[in-house]
Formats: sequence, structure tokens, C-alpha cells
Amino acid sequence: METIDMRQVDPMSVALGYWSLGLEAAMVIGLRLPRLLAGNPAAALEAQKMVAEKIEAAALLQWKAMTGALGTTPLSVMHASTAHYRKAVGKNRRRLTRR
Repeated sequence: METIDMRQVDPMSVALGYWSLGLEAAMVIGLRLPRLLAGNPAAALEAQKMVAEKIEAAALLQWKAMTGALGTTPLSVMHASTAHYRKAVGKNRRRLTRR
């Protein structure tokens, strides 16, 4: 479990985290769309992988929320949630840029 230094969790760092997540997610969408639009068997596999990853990321975040792993304050929960999704999006970006 990841620990959060509360001295670094402030509204601006949370906002910048969301902004960075949005930029990286847009990049992943741009990398993924041409693959999906190909309409071939590889596109179907990519679509299945995409859906499975989204379900897994949401379920894991829900588990973290129920177990208190996201923190105890609203800012720490927002910060940890953003970090959780940035990790998943970053993994996708690295995978999609390797090919």
C-alpha cells in the first residue's frame, strides 16, 4: 500500500494531478483509436482489453476506498484516486507506444 505525504497534498497538487491525468488519457485515446478503427481481429482484442482494464481499475479503486487505502481526508482521497488512475493510464501508454 502506498503512503501519502499529507504535506504534499494541497488543492493545487490535486488539480495538477487531474490535469496530467487528462492529458495522458487523451494521449492514450489517440494511440488507441487507430487500432480500434482498423476493424480487424487485433482491434477486437484491443477493445476487449480496454474494457477489462477499465473494469479492473474501477474495482480496485473501489476496494481501496472500502479499505481506507485512499486516505482519510477528501484531498488525500482525491490525490490517491488520481494516482491510481494515472498508474493504469501510464501502463497503457507505455504498452501502446512499444508497438
